[in-house]
Amino acid sequence: MAFIALAVAIIAMVFSEPVHAAIPTSWVNILLGIVMFGMGMTLKLEDFKVVFTKPKAVISGICAQFIIMPLLAWILCMVFQLPTELAVGVILVGCCPGGTSSNVMTYLAKGDVALSVGMTACTTIMAPVVTPALVLLLVGQAIDVSYASMFLSIVQVVLVPIILGFIINHFLSKVAETCAKVLPLVSVIAISLIIMAVVSANAASLMTVGFLIVVVVAAHNLCGYALGYAAGKLLGLTSDQMRTISIEVGMQNSGLATSLATVHFAAMPMAAVPGTVFSVWHNISGAVYANILARSAKEE
Repeated sequence: MAFIALAVAIIAMVFSEPVHAAIPTSWVNILLGIVMFGMGMTLKLEDFKVVFTKPKAVISGICAQFIIMPLLAWILCMVFQLPTELAVGVILVGCCPGGTSSNVMTYLAKGDVALSVGMTACTTIMAPVVTPALVLLLVGQAIDVSYASMFLSIVQVVLVPIILGFIINHFLSKVAETCAKVLPLVSVIAISLIIMAVVSANAASLMTVGFLIVVVVAAHNLCGYALGYAAGKLLGLTSDQMRTISIEVGMQNSGLATSLATVHFAAMPMAAVPGTVFSVWHNISGAVYANILARSAKEE
């Protein structure tokens, strides 16, 4: 996924006009809905048992997710004095729930996969309420933010597809098992098309601020890993739980951030760029970081 994300981003930069004509930004919401539907089809009731069997780890992870990343985003925007459009995009990324690829990275890092799946599911379900509230708190004084419309947007694009996928998995398990064989490929294609749509739409602007936004996004992601790990250690969690929370905190649902920016901040097209760059970057950094954590796990 890391190499595919990088490749499609480069293609969208080089051939921006034909790519933008073929894949308009209006597709972003539909594509994200497809990804979320796929996530829902992999969820089972057992995935939520971790909330009751490991409540300390789950609550710690959720709090870390929705405190560390939004605050980091706000601090980075202040430090780098980002223009409003980019600042909104960075803060949107910080306020989103954990990314679905974090579950795979947790497995590679020899972390607690059940905790990772449970955290991703919980933060995603909480997103319609928590994400708009955090965005309103952090940027509401600078720009007009509609909590209600953002809430409805996340419900439509995230919650409804996940619930539909979950229902199919629960009542039509054989259908879900058959679909599971192609779901990873469908998700990769959908995420790739989201990246291409946003990069091609903002190719010219990316040429001028590309390096700056890559530095900010990388710092956001890497500091998220570090502070997530530190939070787990401070709270006395086990080593595999610390690895899990570190990855969960650092990896965001940047596709949702891109979708929200495209729909709710259409007058600021560059607001969608940080989410797109994050999508490319965290797949690369996540794979590398997971390998580092896996090696450290062997030494324990």
